[in-house]
Amino acid sequence: MADVAPKSSKESLFIGLLLFVAFETAAFYGLQYLTSGLGESNQMQPENTIVSNWLKTMVFFVLHLALVITAVLVLSNKLPRHYRGQVMGWFYLALLMSFVLLVPLFG
Repeated sequence: MADVAPKSSKESLFIGLLLFVAFETAAFYGLQYLTSGLGESNQMQPENTIVSNWLKTMVFFVLHLALVITAVLVLSNKLPRHYRGQVMGWFYLALLMSFVLLVPLFG
């Protein structure tokens, strides 16, 4: 039973949440800037196609996924063992945020 790590404290979870929000905010604005030339700004055109916005969506997803996986790999290598249990929870939340961030991306 010596391998069982104690649960993270509320302070470390709160710091993890703050860092997660900061990471997602920086990732969103960075990816929004990188994908600004893609897609249509006016969706109500007579001959509008979905292709350009689909491209912007896929580029956003792939780049966001690459950022998240890179962050998970770096964090799981650099964090002390006590805090590594939080990394997968933040990873799954970041995957869900990929879908949520599409709303302000096209809004």
